[in-house]
Amino acid sequence: MARYAMVLNIDRCVDCKACVIACKAEWNVPEGYSRDWVKEIGPVGEFPNLKSAVYPGLCMHCEDPPCIKVCPSGATYKDEKGRVLVDQELCIGCGYCADACPYGARYIHPDLGVVDKCTFCQPRVDAGLEPACVETCIAEARIFGDLDDPDSEVYRLVYKEGAVPLHRGEVNYGASVFYMGEKEQVELLLEKAPLRKTRFSTAGTVWRIFRPLLGVAAGLSFLGVTVAAIYQLIKGEPKIEE
Repeated sequence: MARYAMVLNIDRCVDCKACVIACKAEWNVPEGYSRDWVKEIGPVGEFPNLKSAVYPGLCMHCEDPPCIKVCPSGATYKDEKGRVLVDQELCIGCGYCADACPYGARYIHPDLGVVDKCTFCQPRVDAGLEPACVETCIAEARIFGDLDDPDSEVYRLVYKEGAVPLHRGEVNYGASVFYMGEKEQVELLLEKAPLRKTRFSTAGTVWRIFRPLLGVAAGLSFLGVTVAAIYQLIKGEPKIEE
């Protein structure tokens, strides 16, 4: 079974943001929001010894996604190919998953009221195409493929060329997006990329526990009303005396 992954070569990235524009156009992302991004890290240090790095980012499609743990409706899930996806018909727009994502890779769609995010371009990839951002990258800085396939380019870059995931401290969920490039730039990215502590919501956990009970209660309530209605039909309406 395939496990999809992406390698980002920050040496090649020229910060043109063609990937961001392609993603917005492909998925009709609303103004002011984005499924992916390109940011600058730095410069840091003292003049003239300054360092900077480019940070192209997107959903990391983690092996152990914190967003799934907090989703109260079961809308966020992981498919058999390692992609973290959202069933928008089940999403209730609570935003717990967006708060739990340490990469800031989710947003609430302002018109639909549900979560939206990078899907590794699931429909395109399942149709045999590359993700829109990969296809559009003029510098070929994005490489996409099957991490479980020893003959794939991403397998070679991760397991033989040393591409690394964006982990730091407690933010370590087994990302399926990897970075490579000049050593100092990669180290700067790993150290300074804007990650945030995962915020787990107890409300989501409570809802997952009590949701089945509420379903049972609703079912019993409906059954009671039905039985009462049937009983009334059988018994008939009482006659009104003049």
